[in-house]
Amino acid sequence: MERNPKPYLQDSFTIGNETVEDTKGQVGNAELVDHSRRLEKRLWNVAEGVWCFVGNGLSNQTFVEGPEGLIVIDTGECIEEMTEALVAIREETQAPIAAVIYTHFHYVAGTKAIFSNEERGDIPIWGHERITINRRSYGTELSAVASRGLIHQFGIALPDSGIDSVINVGLGLAYRNPEHAPFTSGFIEPNETFSEPMCVQIAGLEVHMSPAPSDADDSITIWFPNLGVCVNNLVWPVLFNVFAIRGEEYRDPRILLTGIDYILSLSPDVVIGTHGPPIIGTDLVENEITRYRDRIQFLWDQTVRGINKGMDLEQLTQFVQLPRSEEESYLTRQFYGLAEHHVRQIHNGLRGWFDGNPAKLFPDNPSSRAEKLVNGFGGVTRTQAIADEAFADGDLRWAIELSSVLLEYHRSSEEDIDGDIGRTSELLANCLRTVAQKTTAANIRNWCLTYALELEGLLNLERHRRHRFSRSVVLANPPSSTVHALRVLLNPDLAIGFCQELRWEFEDGETTGLLIRNQVAIPTDGKDADLAIRLSIETWADLLSGALTLSDSLISSVTTTNNSGEIANFLSHFDLPSLTQ
Repeated sequence: MERNPKPYLQDSFTIGNETVEDTKGQVGNAELVDHSRRLEKRLWNVAEGVWCFVGNGLSNQTFVEGPEGLIVIDTGECIEEMTEALVAIREETQAPIAAVIYTHFHYVAGTKAIFSNEERGDIPIWGHERITINRRSYGTELSAVASRGLIHQFGIALPDSGIDSVINVGLGLAYRNPEHAPFTSGFIEPNETFSEPMCVQIAGLEVHMSPAPSDADDSITIWFPNLGVCVNNLVWPVLFNVFAIRGEEYRDPRILLTGIDYILSLSPDVVIGTHGPPIIGTDLVENEITRYRDRIQFLWDQTVRGINKGMDLEQLTQFVQLPRSEEESYLTRQFYGLAEHHVRQIHNGLRGWFDGNPAKLFPDNPSSRAEKLVNGFGGVTRTQAIADEAFADGDLRWAIELSSVLLEYHRSSEEDIDGDIGRTSELLANCLRTVAQKTTAANIRNWCLTYALELEGLLNLERHRRHRFSRSVVLANPPSSTVHALRVLLNPDLAIGFCQELRWEFEDGETTGLLIRNQVAIPTDGKDADLAIRLSIETWADLLSGALTLSDSLISSVTTTNNSGEIANFLSHFDLPSLTQ
């Protein structure tokens, strides 16, 4: 057998990659542009009584009709999205809705649309027991970085048209379908939860639901044995994203493989994912999903092989290269994230951040390092010339590294000599834009373009670098969850030697507290607190979201038996402007 002369897939971005212009003037990798056609809006009738609505939003909505009614699987990002899905399915069937099932916590915010026209009654909503917990945590402790990550990864702040506008987001055409504005949240908590595999009768159908951690630890796989249909959040229309550039907890490939092997063991006729088109036909399902799972195993196995050989992260990303095959399909293509980043994440998940390279054990601070490097290269002018030359030669990795060093040097010196900051920012932006136009990965394209536009002064995302609470998130969660989230906002310098506890008494009857001691804020029930305030959840939401200041609330809507100055002093330890005003 003749050996494949090019046995491995191309690099994360290659200067020679073909770029094309898309319908809105976007410029990007030709293969990424072509990937959009798989994500176009279409209601697929995949089997008798089974439909999958692709392209309505970032995720699919799936409908399965049983003898006793219609099962709805996932409800999208908002009420408007689910409303459109219901309009589409009502052209196919008038069966009453008998149940809702959530595959995981990401796409559950359109459920209220279902009950705007139908009686809630005893309609069950099935889902993993962690769905509600995960929904709460996403908008509290990590709200700032979570929103910033979404903006970068999905290109939310990119222009609507032109060379820098979104081509697609890998799993869908866009993070949110603009036709669905204003994106009204309509999440309803599941009332039938589980954490172990189970078999139940729903709408007169036998339904198997099994936990299957994926990009969320509350993901499940749903199997309809009498229909030969499997619905899941494991098989994506791209190489699975072990690493998400927006930042997520570790997604262990070994756990993914267990879930995918379960799907293969079912020998389904149809596999429907939470994203992308369905896979129809037993042979096609087996062939495509087998190759998909084997690519994930390849990444894990070869990363571990390299780790055992003593490779550091940079060596690992060169060592682990995805195989090339003539039978390769979109399921194993890097249309979302990149293999080299997945390799780094596997290392981090298994071994932590330190890769054995002594230079990384005690790194210099960025500004000092930048100054030493620039001086070592012969000064600013010489370093800039080397960076310019690297960009001109297509050596983008080196050009990005050098221009980043130069930018740190200029910023730390606090002097903009002859427009050095502007010139270096322009070079770095050009480097990132070139990567964006060459890569197949939508996440990387969107991230690079967002950063480039910030460098050019065309975007300002500073407000997403401050912790923010959404008023709607505060109102949708138990008061204790947002009170306790304040612990990540404690300024330890202000809390030196401070020890005191505050109790929050909410008008709905819930009581909770925080104890500041040893420069940390400890969640409590508030029963032993020496300070107390009483307020409504609405006032608390206004305070956290910045619609109301503490000083104003102490006058109008917050009551206390303590001195108001003591309350203000306690809350001034937290890095939230509305609590210090």
